[in-house]
Amino acid sequence: MNRPAMIALPAQLADRTPQLIAGIEHFPGRRVLVIGDVMLDVFIWGEVQRISPEAPVPVVEVRRETQLLGGAANVVHNIASLGGQPALVGMIGDDAAGRELLRQLEDLQIATSGLVKVPGRPTIQKTRIIAHHQQVVRFDREDPRPADPQVYGQALDALSAHFPGTDVVVVSDYGKGLITSQLMAAVRDLAARHHVPVLVDPKVRNAACYRGADLITPNSAEASAMSGVSISDEETLLMAGRNLLDRLECRRVLITRGPDGMSLFERDAAPFHIPTVARKVFDVTGAGDTVIATMALALAAGLEVRDAAILANAAAGIVVGEVGTATVRAEQLIRALTDGQRGRS
Repeated sequence: MNRPAMIALPAQLADRTPQLIAGIEHFPGRRVLVIGDVMLDVFIWGEVQRISPEAPVPVVEVRRETQLLGGAANVVHNIASLGGQPALVGMIGDDAAGRELLRQLEDLQIATSGLVKVPGRPTIQKTRIIAHHQQVVRFDREDPRPADPQVYGQALDALSAHFPGTDVVVVSDYGKGLITSQLMAAVRDLAARHHVPVLVDPKVRNAACYRGADLITPNSAEASAMSGVSISDEETLLMAGRNLLDRLECRRVLITRGPDGMSLFERDAAPFHIPTVARKVFDVTGAGDTVIATMALALAAGLEVRDAAILANAAAGIVVGEVGTATVRAEQLIRALTDGQRGRS
């Protein structure tokens, strides 16, 4: 197994390493309920040696194929890998991809009772063709139309059953038909009743649904679209962050900014900027899933939100260094942080 890349936290954050590691050690047993768009990520790996004589496109000679948990299922995979106890609510089709998702979740000992099987609706599947560590093309199988009322009823029943004892709720919205304003209203009601924070990985067109969330985690492009401010420099970044806090009436906004790290916005507090720790970026697939999974577990473990964001940034720095949908294990994260601290001494 490859050793994770060393993470050297920036000097102003390096003294937080002991607190971060203590937080990770409290991940086991923390319960995170994830609701969202469940999907299967398929990777077809091959090599390109020639161009097709039929059209100016590369011919990929397939070497292997992998099928991995994606979307909300990748969030729960990250939570489980970090030592947490996830539960999942979503929908799948009555098809081969849905059966593969169930098999992989059961292998990870993640309960599948919250997955609603919808006959006639395909399980969301994203297939990527990778040649020489680069994505050549992606094709999707999905039906993004809103689900039938009966499906929402079953999803709400599953939510209600899983809420007692939950530490944090994550909404993983890929805009594939499950998350609606009515469903989010039910999530808010249950969260208020059980005193549980709600974290949202958002989709731009559903922005109004997230009003009152405890934390949303848009990337720069999503934050620009949702706030109405095109982020191009520090001034527009600050404007976008403040606008999102006001427009959505949420407590916190964490804008993930790729090579520029992350920026955390809170009410009545100065913005908190976290530089990237990624040394190499091979693939950003699933990085947002890793960020919100780590944030959720860190908050459930009692870390302050700024420390949780530092830890999420560090976890993302690990997964973007791998090709394909990846997860982070708790021991990987601890070792990377520890090695990074030693590297400074």
